[in-house]
Amino acid sequence: MAKGTNLYFNNFTNRDEQNLINDLVYESIKIYGIDVGYMARTLDDTDDILNESRKAYYNQFTQIEMYIKNVDGFQGEGDFLSKFGVEIRDQITFSVARRTFSESVESEQNITRPREGDLIYLPLSNSMFQISHVEHEQQFYQLSNLPVFKCRASLFDYNSEDFNTGIKEIQEIEQDYGYTYLLKIQGADI
Repeated sequence: MAKGTNLYFNNFTNRDEQNLINDLVYESIKIYGIDVGYMARTLDDTDDILNESRKAYYNQFTQIEMYIKNVDGFQGEGDFLSKFGVEIRDQITFSVARRTFSESVESEQNITRPREGDLIYLPLSNSMFQISHVEHEQQFYQLSNLPVFKCRASLFDYNSEDFNTGIKEIQEIEQDYGYTYLLKIQGADI
């Protein structure tokens, strides 16, 4: 009586099938995905005691195609009324092919995978989302490789970050929120 898995099928070393799956995922995101902007975060002026950065910069913008996993709209708590006013807590999940990320963002911004804290600009809603979690090591995947990164992101809460991307829409977001923020601090009636 033979024990173990079938000797004729070894999915973990079969490069041809792994490449086929990668190509299919790459092509389907090209067909069904949308163009978004990816901006990697650069931290500066790190506090030695708390090891936190006092200033974040977003200096590079790379257009990349991603697939939106939420088909019914944004997830999360939606609009939330707190004692400080209305907060919008929208969340979204993006999928990006590893090959696409490597060809575009890695070559331009010199990072190997999406990172928590980076921004994704969604032109459909003219909004930015900050990546809160990247699934880059999923357990129990079938062919011993993972063809996509899944990025869970929430609506970006502007907090004096510096945008130097040269993209008009993003610069307007910084100007609008930066100006409004300064007026609120100075006590002006908005």
